[in-house]
Amino acid sequence: MNYKLFILVLLPLLSAPLCCPALEPEDILIIANGKNKDSVRLADYYMEQRKIPLEHLVILDVREEEECSRQEYREKILMPVREYLSDNFPCWRIRCLVLLYGMPLRVVTRLPLHNAEKTSENGNDGTEKRFENHGEIEDIIKNVIFGKNGKGKETDGILDRIRQEVHAQDQRNDLAASVDSELALTHQAHYPLHGWIPNPCYVGNRAKNDLIPKENVLMVSRLDGPDPQTVKRIIDDSIRTEARGLRGTAYFDARWPDPGQKNVTGGYGYYDRSLHRAAAFLKEQARMPVKVNDAEALFQPGKCPDAALYCGWYRLGNYVDAFTWQPGSVGYHIASSECVTLKKPGSQVWCKRMLEDGIAATIGPVSEPYVGAFPLPELFFRFLSQGYLGLAESYFVSLPYLSWKMVLIGDPLYHPFKPD
Repeated sequence: MNYKLFILVLLPLLSAPLCCPALEPEDILIIANGKNKDSVRLADYYMEQRKIPLEHLVILDVREEEECSRQEYREKILMPVREYLSDNFPCWRIRCLVLLYGMPLRVVTRLPLHNAEKTSENGNDGTEKRFENHGEIEDIIKNVIFGKNGKGKETDGILDRIRQEVHAQDQRNDLAASVDSELALTHQAHYPLHGWIPNPCYVGNRAKNDLIPKENVLMVSRLDGPDPQTVKRIIDDSIRTEARGLRGTAYFDARWPDPGQKNVTGGYGYYDRSLHRAAAFLKEQARMPVKVNDAEALFQPGKCPDAALYCGWYRLGNYVDAFTWQPGSVGYHIASSECVTLKKPGSQVWCKRMLEDGIAATIGPVSEPYVGAFPLPELFFRFLSQGYLGLAESYFVSLPYLSWKMVLIGDPLYHPFKPD
């Protein structure tokens, strides 16, 4: 990717607010689970606090599990939401969906590769038993080609190609997604389920996308967490912080020193540099103190007091308790599956643990998304800190893909900063 060209094209967008009205309470539809009393109670509380009209609530009948099948998603979530929108609102009225505590988090399905191309959200569900252990596949192929004692550079080269193909087929054959990312396409009648779909609202997406028009995309956020008390705190902290502005320190946890204008290769290098660029922008704005760690080790326990903003990588499913989170704090950790659960006792995934420790908004994937699926830090934190866009808007214009793995947890109306 030509990074300089990307920045030149992007600069006009970054220097001014997007040409769309700010998200308002009347633009939101709340989705609660009628089988969970806390879900409905928290929906009522949020609507009261944000002055969201009473008719902007749909109560679904869904199992109280974090995981649902593709069929359950379609019959119990997608179709009722789509029908409620069609029956009650003009097509332009609702711009954002908010899922409440008690709603499923993940849609889990894998189809045979030859069927995946033919399957859309209006198609039939299907499953197939597959090898989940890639090492098992490698062992089988190696034994067939080389015998049990196959060794050497030739073997390694062929196995590398096998791994690449397995990885590519996994991506093409992956129909799992977050409920949230699928619901962003509620207005889209047909679209392929395999892999991801480029987000037409992403400011870095200059390619023409005839598949999904922008007007068919809904923003989606989630008010969720380990328990109902956490959700209420998120709501209260967001509203209170808005009144005075977010205060504290911004922490960025890179792995390597800033490469500057040097060419970087691979997604990890690209996102690592983006962390440095996000930090540099916040320093220029002088919104708050900024601290960057570019050592191999992450910020260690107790090293991040008064944390207001955070982004870093890579500690898979193993939260490092380095932070004292300020009320209204926002941050995310770039690692696979950090939002695979928000409820499982003892889980150390970053989204769950950050919410338990006091963060107000975070982002994470429900399973392997690949690094390029995360919101680009320099975009997300730039838009958020400029103050023209709220949490949900900043997330959606910096999110590369839909019908994929990412989840935004937080009040979509939250504006931690006011425009200069």
